[in-house]
Amino acid sequence: MPATIVQSNPTPFAGIEIDPVTLDIIENALRNARIEMDATLVRTAMSPGIREQGDAFPLIADHQGRMIVGQFGSFIGGFLAGYDGTVEDGDLFLLSDPYSVEGAISHSNDWLVLLPVFKNGRLLAYTAMFGHQSDIGGKVAGSMPIDAHSIFEEGVRIPPVKIWRKGEYNADLVRLVMHQTRKPDWCMADLNALIASCRVAARRLLELSDRFGDDLYVSATQELLQRNHRAMKQLIASSISEEPASFEDYICDDGMGYGPYRIKCTMRREGDRVILDFDGTDPQSDASINFYLNENMFKMFFGIYMIMVFDPQILFNDGFYDLIEVRIPEGSLLKPRFPAALSGRTHALGRIFDILGGLLGQKTPEFLNAAGFSSSPHLFYSGVDAGGQWFQLFQIGFGGIPGRPLGDGPDGHSLWPGFTNVPNEFLERYFPLRIERYETAPDSGGAGLHRGGNGIHMTYRFLEPGVIAIHDDRWFVPPWGVNGGAPGARARKILEKADGTRTIVGNKLEQLQVEAGDQLHYITWGGGGWGDPLDRDPALVAREFRQGLVSADGARDYGVVLADGVVDETATAALRAEMRAGRSGPLPIFDFGPDIDTLRARCEAETGLPAPRQPTWRPQSATAG
Repeated sequence: MPATIVQSNPTPFAGIEIDPVTLDIIENALRNARIEMDATLVRTAMSPGIREQGDAFPLIADHQGRMIVGQFGSFIGGFLAGYDGTVEDGDLFLLSDPYSVEGAISHSNDWLVLLPVFKNGRLLAYTAMFGHQSDIGGKVAGSMPIDAHSIFEEGVRIPPVKIWRKGEYNADLVRLVMHQTRKPDWCMADLNALIASCRVAARRLLELSDRFGDDLYVSATQELLQRNHRAMKQLIASSISEEPASFEDYICDDGMGYGPYRIKCTMRREGDRVILDFDGTDPQSDASINFYLNENMFKMFFGIYMIMVFDPQILFNDGFYDLIEVRIPEGSLLKPRFPAALSGRTHALGRIFDILGGLLGQKTPEFLNAAGFSSSPHLFYSGVDAGGQWFQLFQIGFGGIPGRPLGDGPDGHSLWPGFTNVPNEFLERYFPLRIERYETAPDSGGAGLHRGGNGIHMTYRFLEPGVIAIHDDRWFVPPWGVNGGAPGARARKILEKADGTRTIVGNKLEQLQVEAGDQLHYITWGGGGWGDPLDRDPALVAREFRQGLVSADGARDYGVVLADGVVDETATAALRAEMRAGRSGPLPIFDFGPDIDTLRARCEAETGLPAPRQPTWRPQSATAG
């Protein structure tokens, strides 16, 4: 049964007409409260993933649990549906089990703190934040085993529990949870940071309601939701066709030797509503690349993409959810059955954005982005140093962002706009390693009028023996280009031993032993290109050659011939004329590169790795395995 909201004052909030100026003041105050949540988190967390990289996401919701300010959409509906208990003044909740909240958080490393905000005996709002904990126990350091076959191998699972009950702190419960992790100091600090962020936002909401009155504050949140609904209704009517459009893309492999895995989505409009149907997506994997995709989360992804492409001035919130229906087959890669492993879901999460781009851009190619959101590369390094101290690194890497209608894709940027890199100085200060190289990978961005962003070539030299794990994708199926743009380069990982021996290693692997002096060359994928490469300004290509973004050979992909870094205009004109004459027809909207069978046949020669084997699926049960 769903949660019970306990309110001593049952009087409903009165609707009050609100003027535009007051609405604008409240809207911006809510934006600032979210920014203050982030600032509080960064100042009080300890783990590099949260403190340095910002792997945490805030939420401010209305009294019904609908997101007013945030990023992933509201997960409170899933929490209320799955929590068989009371929600009372003075409560504060902690949870991490994706299956307990309908996938609103997508793997157990994400710890969610949820604070119901009461005032005058009524539930006024919710504040919440979830952040990625660097270790929650389980079979491997970092708690994200790519070879896990069930969620029980991935560390502690926390159902919705109260760590504050009516204002009383449950220290024993927190102690029990911290006992499961290899890094209790980080986890405790990060948990307190999540709690502090929620409490800061709650204070700001109470101050707003004190200033304007409870009824007017709530009325403002409802108007913000309605405003978003009206805007999205118009965007859907003008941008989405009643004729179905389908798009599919692939996760390269599962880390167990099988792949690729298809994700397919079909979109159509029925009246005012959009239908997004994932029928045709492959069944769930035996490994951990499954992504339990919450329907409301995907609605928010869709809304964000629509807004950013067509009208970026709109403040996105949950107000448009009734305009979208999401259908995800049970037992598929995007709705796996319990107890399927989920810790490697990052690759499917990233691929969802590429698929959205392909869907929304088919009818309006002028708004189409290339592929390149793709994944969120992870590196894990752990062991015991010479002083007998345990060390453990979890770091998020970046690839190339796709070429866009308005310009080049950024080089080596995060999938999430708020993420930042861990400074090299921090890594070298707190972990037994040295960063020998941190630079763009030339030519890795797909050629185009607007170049795809280059990937990153980062070289780690390990100073202590230990084990590493790598989670990355786009090494087999390249990021596609659009409107004549070329695909981006694929990811590569090379282990160079202290004696100089070099071995190409997989982009998904666990428990790889390294010794002091070994180097790992961690090279990520580039974004796909946008538009005809032969239309790119030759002087810009020459400048990027001098900047180390494009090589002399890579310049020829744009039909540009360089002599000592300067454009040879005569040779360039001749090469471009030759390349245009050699085209067999109009440029394609999508350039996916070779088909899957060709990629398999060429895989070892082109990547140094054996081709993934075609997945086979066995019947899934809902029992523990």
